Amino acid sequence: MSGGVEWALHCCTLLSRASQPVPAVKLAEYHDVSPSYLAKQLQLMSRAGLVRSTQGNAGGYVLTRDAAAITVLDVVEAIDGVLPAFRCTEVRQRGPLATPAEQCADPCAIAKVMDSADRAWRDSLRAVTIADLVADADRQILPGAVERARAWLAS
Repeated sequence: MSGGVEWALHCCTLLSRASQPVPAVKLAEYHDVSPSYLAKQLQLMSRAGLVRSTQGNAGGYVLTRDAAAITVLDVVEAIDGVLPAFRCTEVRQRGPLATPAEQCADPCAIAKVMDSADRAWRDSLRAVTIADLVADADRQILPGAVERARAWLAS
């Protein structure tokens, strides 16, 4: 999984708290990350329909739907794509003792376990929303931190 996923998730949690659009440069400054790097992640999320940009003096990024309707998996797939992490290359059909292709109708044990793990991982990420992340973060942050963040973003 790329580092862009982490930045994108942090941006989504922050955008879910914002009362107005947040400029990309402000998001980058808040998270102390390169504006060009973060812009790439925001573009990917925009293409996936998770955020949209608004123009003008009050322009910036907003979530396209409620935080409870955006899953962690939505963000992961927006940034890293929808392909499984493991791609079987049929290693068993290679080398001097290769298994003939006609005897490889079923996936091998390795492909089966990796596919099962990928499905479990995706199911787990699909079960958590941005709103869930925000609620969990709210239990961990210092009193007044949310208000300070909102004020900083609005400045």
